[in-house]
Amino acid sequence: MWKWDAEGQPKAVVVIVHNAYEHHRRYAWLIQQLRNGGFHVVTSDLPGHGSEHGRKIHDESFESYVDHVKKMMDVALADSLPLFVMGHGLGATIVMNILQKSKLECAGFIFSSPWLSMKHQPSKFSGVLTKLSNSMKLNHDITIEMLTRNYDMYIEFQNDRDYSSTVVAAWYRELLAMMKSVTTNEESISDVPVLIHTGGNDKITDTAYAKKWLSSQQLSEFQFKEWKHLYHDLYQEPEREEVYLYIESFMNNVLRSLGYIV
Repeated sequence: MWKWDAEGQPKAVVVIVHNAYEHHRRYAWLIQQLRNGGFHVVTSDLPGHGSEHGRKIHDESFESYVDHVKKMMDVALADSLPLFVMGHGLGATIVMNILQKSKLECAGFIFSSPWLSMKHQPSKFSGVLTKLSNSMKLNHDITIEMLTRNYDMYIEFQNDRDYSSTVVAAWYRELLAMMKSVTTNEESISDVPVLIHTGGNDKITDTAYAKKWLSSQQLSEFQFKEWKHLYHDLYQEPEREEVYLYIESFMNNVLRSLGYIV
């Protein structure tokens, strides 16, 4: 688990929960922007991800992801500052799942490109997934070119040894179960400010489900933003400066509504 202190006086702390298959190093630019904006940042590689304990084939349980995210939040809350949680892709779905089961002491949540319905399926996926053995390997085959239009990211992560989108059938079943649980839950999460933003040209997920999920919640403060032309990884896109300013504005507005001077 890693923590970066804000440049200057901190006004809040942000927990970043990364997407499936990747690791926290992909968020180096975002982490620095948040620090410059006056936010402490806490993040970590999910179980089975990253160089420290990464795997070429993902078979870890989703419960281990949930437990890990809760530990990150506990670390962040120790600062006694307003807490924002940012979840991207599967990271967003995991946080949504936690929110539906318990009340979290947070100032707000920012979800980018949540995995609620997959547009891009594993190469061997079909309607007979239930017939596959738990240990059967599936290649989700999500490439960097499908995630972003940013050529600099192609160069930086093209040969990323800590990125693997190969899973076992049991893992993918758990993913489908979690997505279904989040999208079909009829009870609203607690009334906390939420921002969801997606890419208008997302090749990985069906973003309509994210908008539908948000509209079904009983929230007094929420925002939905679809970035036209952007791909799945909003924080890697050529327009990421604009994306960052949007989420920073959201957090600053929440802090003002809580009585903080920003």
